[in-house]
Amino acid sequence: MPAHLRDDLDILDPAVLTDVVAGELRVSPRQAMRLYHEMAIQELGRWADARTRHLHGDRIRTYVIDRNINYTNVCTAKCTFCAFRRDGHEDDAYTLDEDQVLEKIAELAGIGGTQILMQGGMNRDLPLSWYLDLLNSIKESFPDIHVHAFSPPEFIEFVEFFDPPGGTLEARLRSVMRQMQAAGLDSIPGGGGEIFAPAVRRKIGLGKCDAQAWLTTMRVAHELGMNTSATMMFGHIEGIADRIHHFELIRQWQDRSIADFSAAGGGRYKAFISWPFQRENTPLGRCREWGQGPDQDPGDDFPGDVVARLDGTGLKSAHADFGRYVRMAGAAEYLRTQALSRLYLDNVYSIGASWVTMGPSIGQVGLHYGANDMGSVMMEENVVSAAGTTHCLNEPMLCRLIRDAGFLPAQRDNEYNLLRLHAFDDAPDLSVTDWSTVRAQRLHIEGAGPQEQPVPTVEITTERATVSY
Repeated sequence: MPAHLRDDLDILDPAVLTDVVAGELRVSPRQAMRLYHEMAIQELGRWADARTRHLHGDRIRTYVIDRNINYTNVCTAKCTFCAFRRDGHEDDAYTLDEDQVLEKIAELAGIGGTQILMQGGMNRDLPLSWYLDLLNSIKESFPDIHVHAFSPPEFIEFVEFFDPPGGTLEARLRSVMRQMQAAGLDSIPGGGGEIFAPAVRRKIGLGKCDAQAWLTTMRVAHELGMNTSATMMFGHIEGIADRIHHFELIRQWQDRSIADFSAAGGGRYKAFISWPFQRENTPLGRCREWGQGPDQDPGDDFPGDVVARLDGTGLKSAHADFGRYVRMAGAAEYLRTQALSRLYLDNVYSIGASWVTMGPSIGQVGLHYGANDMGSVMMEENVVSAAGTTHCLNEPMLCRLIRDAGFLPAQRDNEYNLLRLHAFDDAPDLSVTDWSTVRAQRLHIEGAGPQEQPVPTVEITTERATVSY
């Protein structure tokens, strides 16, 4: 862990940044603002890459073979950025049964997968026994599959729906989490992080838990020995200071988990992944883009920046147009934000590239902007695809992207242990002799009929799979 924080130092000084790269100096919120606004994107990327190489070496970059299983799209929350949720009465509302989930995992195991990422809407019709029976069945049928499941907003709703015993939120979370852990839950994903600043979160996440509840859920998981991930969705109504405040809370709570639980085998945030908001088919996406109105001067401050404060205390009343406009994030904005996250989150091991939203080429570039991991072979995806963005890659293509970026691809597990190092001719990408045979095939999207499956922007079939989507 970095030794100290010095807010008085010039963060643009290469000597200061050299200490940041070495883990001897911690970036402060004010310094992060300077890096974001004053440093050229290429230079920021070089420093983030240097920090990544300090942590992960110069040679290996990783990926995982898993499957997103969204077990239900029925949800009590009404997040304005979501195109996935349903109330329950719609024709395309669904809840998977146990056999359907097990069939999906069997398909994953058939292509060498090692984990599932299972999340869903907050569906009050599902009792605790439904989750426990499902977890027990998964572990009985697939004991070697890692179950990475149920984000903090889901756990907060579990507490509300199941009314477990306990006088505090921590105690009630612990009651539910222990039962799920005993049934087969291995780790918890960072879904629902969005932006922590209250002014933003209240605008975009109606019915979703606040930052304190999200962070408390993860702390209980760490106490019980489970690792987690952390996420951030940006590029909507938030200000740049809100993103840095988000980083700061992750870093602070990670410090606490390491200090309090690591000696006894506790968990921690193993990874951080950020991605830009995808606007298609979402209520929030109907907001106007800032700076494009005839009455707006390009030099006017974005409402989110006026409201945002580095300590998260910004008030929506600071700007009359707050929440009425979005400032979408493109490739440069994404890479700049990811690079800053790598320099800031000095106590989080892995930074993941978000090729699912940004596309394979930008995800590949992200490996030189602070990311050490390319994420997952995308066998199935339902949430981002509902908002109009679906990129699909198979294992050979994912390996090729990593190798063409100048690194050696390696398959990992949830703990970031290396499972297969692809250095020889039998590597998934090097064994392909004719890339024209790697033909396009539709990504599985739950709830879409055979004629309704949307065709992804980038599609590569999973060669090793024997299943048909």
